[in-house]
Amino acid sequence: MFGDLFEEDFPYIPENHLEKGRKSKCTEPEPPPPRGITNLSGIQNQGGTCYLNSLLQTLHFTPEFREALFALDPEELGSLEDKDDPDAKVRVIPLQLQRLFAQLLLSDQQAVSTTDLTNSFGWNNSEEMRQHDVQELNRILFSALESSLVGTSGHDLINRLYHGTIVNHIMCKECENVSERQEDFLDLTVAVKNLSGLEEALWSAYVDEEFFDAENLYHCGTCNRLVSATKSARLRKLPPFLTISLLRFNFDFAKCERYKETGCYTFPLRMDLKPFCEQEDESESVAKAESLKDLPRVQETDNPLTVLKNILSQEENKLIPVDQLGQKLLASIEISWNKKYRKQHGSLLKFLHAHSDVFLLSSNPSKVCLRRDVSPPQLPLTEHKQPGPDAPSHGEGLVASGAEPAGDLWPEVSAEGPHWFDINDSQVEPIREADIEKQFQGKESAYMLFYRKMQLQRPPEAQSNPQYKVPGHLLREVHEANRELQKRRTDYDSVVNTLDLHLHLGPCYEFYDGALHPSSSVTEDCMLDLTIDKRKTVGDLRQSVFQLLEFWEGDLVLSLAKLVPAGLHVCQALEGDGLTLHEIEMTDGEDIFVWNGMEVGGVKIPVGEDALPILLNILQLTNSSDGENGQPFEELHHVFPSNAEVGSIFTALASPVGILLVNITGSRILELENWTVIPRENFGKTFREQGLQDGSCVWILSSSSYDQSLMLTGSRWASPLSNFNWMHVKNLCQADSEEEHVKVSATTETMLLDIRIKAVKELGLQEELVNNSCLRLIDRNGQLLSPVPEHYTVAEAEMEMGSLLGLCRGKAPTSSQLFLFFIVGSDFESSLTMEIIVESTISVSECLKKMLEKAGLQGDAWHLRKMDWCFEAGEPLNEENASLSELMISSGDTLVLSEGKLPPKGFLKVPVWWYHPSAPAGWQENPEDHISHITHQVEALRTTPEGGDPHRDVPDIVQPEMPFTFAGDVEISEEASVADLKSQVMSLPSFLDFGFPSADFLRAWTMESKRPGRLLRNNQQQLKEYKVGGRTQICIEPLQERETLGPKDMLLRTQMGIPGERAYYPTVDFVWDILKECTAVSLRQGVAAHYCLPVDGIEIAKYFPEKFEWMPISSWDLQVSKRKKKKKQENLQMAPYYLKDGDIIGVKNLLVDGNRDFSTLRDDVGRENQTKLFGGKRRRRQAVQLQRSGTEVETHVPEKPHRPETGLSINVGVFR
Repeated sequence: MFGDLFEEDFPYIPENHLEKGRKSKCTEPEPPPPRGITNLSGIQNQGGTCYLNSLLQTLHFTPEFREALFALDPEELGSLEDKDDPDAKVRVIPLQLQRLFAQLLLSDQQAVSTTDLTNSFGWNNSEEMRQHDVQELNRILFSALESSLVGTSGHDLINRLYHGTIVNHIMCKECENVSERQEDFLDLTVAVKNLSGLEEALWSAYVDEEFFDAENLYHCGTCNRLVSATKSARLRKLPPFLTISLLRFNFDFAKCERYKETGCYTFPLRMDLKPFCEQEDESESVAKAESLKDLPRVQETDNPLTVLKNILSQEENKLIPVDQLGQKLLASIEISWNKKYRKQHGSLLKFLHAHSDVFLLSSNPSKVCLRRDVSPPQLPLTEHKQPGPDAPSHGEGLVASGAEPAGDLWPEVSAEGPHWFDINDSQVEPIREADIEKQFQGKESAYMLFYRKMQLQRPPEAQSNPQYKVPGHLLREVHEANRELQKRRTDYDSVVNTLDLHLHLGPCYEFYDGALHPSSSVTEDCMLDLTIDKRKTVGDLRQSVFQLLEFWEGDLVLSLAKLVPAGLHVCQALEGDGLTLHEIEMTDGEDIFVWNGMEVGGVKIPVGEDALPILLNILQLTNSSDGENGQPFEELHHVFPSNAEVGSIFTALASPVGILLVNITGSRILELENWTVIPRENFGKTFREQGLQDGSCVWILSSSSYDQSLMLTGSRWASPLSNFNWMHVKNLCQADSEEEHVKVSATTETMLLDIRIKAVKELGLQEELVNNSCLRLIDRNGQLLSPVPEHYTVAEAEMEMGSLLGLCRGKAPTSSQLFLFFIVGSDFESSLTMEIIVESTISVSECLKKMLEKAGLQGDAWHLRKMDWCFEAGEPLNEENASLSELMISSGDTLVLSEGKLPPKGFLKVPVWWYHPSAPAGWQENPEDHISHITHQVEALRTTPEGGDPHRDVPDIVQPEMPFTFAGDVEISEEASVADLKSQVMSLPSFLDFGFPSADFLRAWTMESKRPGRLLRNNQQQLKEYKVGGRTQICIEPLQERETLGPKDMLLRTQMGIPGERAYYPTVDFVWDILKECTAVSLRQGVAAHYCLPVDGIEIAKYFPEKFEWMPISSWDLQVSKRKKKKKQENLQMAPYYLKDGDIIGVKNLLVDGNRDFSTLRDDVGRENQTKLFGGKRRRRQAVQLQRSGTEVETHVPEKPHRPETGLSINVGVFR
């Protein structure tokens, strides 16, 4: 019924929006299209709600469910008009479901929207874009409906239609005592793995017995000891509508990932559940006894081939499903195939394949029959009753629906039967039963199955009557919406089918500068407007133009024209008078040129797209150095046909052939990196072939002015100016020289020494610079890079020809030396970067001395750190006697001179911060005891600006976002314990006045990303066991009372939401014991007890501060098949919550606050700023790529990441 359940459909795009060049002049959005050929409505996909749509359509096509909802009147449910009234109890979810079902029945549109329904769920945009499990949604939606219908006549709606019971039996083999336990269910969960179909799964779960023997014995209460026993289960009570959830997903423990079972899994369209049900009435017992008379003798049941041939011989050469054959086998010998034959012969399907000479399997291997040349076995079976007309048939509907026939084995296809529809979000199409079988044979797997009792009959008045039992107010609402919809469609149709055309009259134009322009000698208007229906033909358009024009001599030709920057250009003539304007793709606002088809003003004009004129901006050097208005370039505009040769520029400008550079972006920035040289051999290509268009800039240079132009552009270049045989050298020696730039001829095998000597001579510099200068590469940002040994060639130095080099004072390093940058202090932005050349074999301590000497610093309280890739000071260079080469220091690296002596080996220098969670204004303004006074002073220190009094009153308004204050550094041994660390922290000068009683009044955390990270909970544990290293920072939190956390205690920070506001009360520490379990149920119970509230009266969520998002922690437990082992409960420390110490848990009191939105205004601002930040970064990256490539940024579609799994919830008000 539902194909492609989890394929997202695309929003409806009407055909006229896909037409080439379509211009929509309709300001109103297009109304939704009407229903299709099936006369059924689909449901729009909000981005990721296909799973919701499939479930809603299933409920809609369950008339008993739909009509039970319609039976609830507004007196019981309330009115949607009062949903915002806090005093009115409006049951929004059932009301929105009523509206949705009425629209699906009666609304004249292809697909209806579920936005109002999902809004009543309390879902936001991210929830509607996220994919979820339809089985989980089914249970949560039913739970929400039950909660919403409390106290109404529909309070038992779900139980009445979907509730069933299962009974479990365990029978002792010693005393034959039977222990019985009954379970309720709303949906049956059945296994998929290693099973061929639904019926086999039901046989395994509700027919096959489980034996307790050997080492797995059962304790019998009557015998009071461990005994052998059998366990079985039966369906005791079946609901009118049976919901079956298929366990399609399993976990691969080898790969540690979840995977989906995509193999063929059959399910019948009609199914007899009697074998799986508890047999209680006498008639069933009698039927069972009668069947015992017809059983083969025991010795004959040992041969499975004989038994199967006997069963199939009664089918009169009809194909039956293999699952049904297994049922008939069990009914005949009272033991299943798996118990009797599987160990020796394998699975039933395997056995049938092994005896293909006896059994014929269809192309779909789930059906089998006897071959015609096989005679039935002679068993002592007196009779075999055929099922009567009232007996349910297994798979009869699938056969009758007509799969591919195999010879004369298939029965005739019946024209009667149910109608099936494939509902894929907005699209609803009819489908045959045979196509259903094909669709669910492979990866298109079913997730849920809904079966309806065959005894349920619809009343005659409901047949072909979609208004049956729809409430009157909903009928009026939908009919009024349909009338409005029809009016919108009529208005929209009249607008979109009207074209406004602009007629340009040929006699009023003249041709010059490569295009048509209005003639200056004509006084009347050169253009007329014409409105016409696009469903009319070209002949009708021609007739309308004749009627519009008062007088016209000669032929009248209508041609499509285009307005370009150069003027008006004629593209092509309109031909085919019988074609409609829609068929020739005429668009609104089109320009039509009316002329004789030959000439304009006696001039034959170029026609066609190939001759489209383009307007170019041409730059040329001026003759004077200053140029016009102080500019060295003059700019002029010229029009060329796009099919003309590029070399025609020189002819048109009467300029000698020179060098052409082009910038197709239209930028006038005179930097060579924005320009590309057109090779001389391409001068014969057309402007269109060369990629030139309106607004492109062309730079014309003569050979003599080429060098001068390079200097005027700031000597920047890019790879398009390749194939150079020279290097560009810029004078940076600050010596007197007439020249600042020089071009030195070179090849890739030229040594840098030779290039430098030539540059010094051509620049006319002093001879002393020959032995006291070096060449350094200048990057694209104008920064000087480190020099390389001069005996390197251009290729060995990894330089490109045409590179820009700077001639600087100072010698270049030799091959055994390193050229290093170094910075003093941690303020990298304001610190001066210095340079030094040292031997690669010197030690770290010697390098430190040389850098201190060059920086003019004294003392030994300094150490070196290497700047990492984040441009931050990395790990210190602890091995002072190691050489720079041993520590992998290379030329061009940057070292940081950091103040402070390195601690001895085995010791750590740990930065310590004081931390206090943010609190509302005025909190603890009047401390009552000594410890409260301490925390108050810490809060004061935290909020005190630099240079202020640390003991003044705490300001009421100051609420810093990061509650950290640097307290100082602590030098401590790696072998020290956490208690030793806290003791040293207590001795820091900044907090000597606080006098903490002991280390138990301090809580220690590591800092990660400027937030508390890992909690150092055990005071006796060593720092090295917590992996506290040289770059670890510690934050200390003062406490008001002594704290001793156990290894299984998790410290969370809970905050209760303020009713009616998007804000929270102060954060409260909550210690949660996770020794037994770390589940959502346990956490909810603990938080509820902490706040003295009922468990079902709260909602909780975890806060992710880096994303400004809240994730609700749902306690919904998925039902597990009773035949399987007990499901391992979820662990909140794993995905998707990753709960850890210090996490913030938001709490909502549903008894006083029905709003389950956990987000605050600060979260909205944070997410908005993140979006702007990421968008800005993306634009900057694209700009850099565009600048580097000189062309459009290449589009790269990244692999779609896996979305994290998140809980699903529906918000329901309290109606108790």
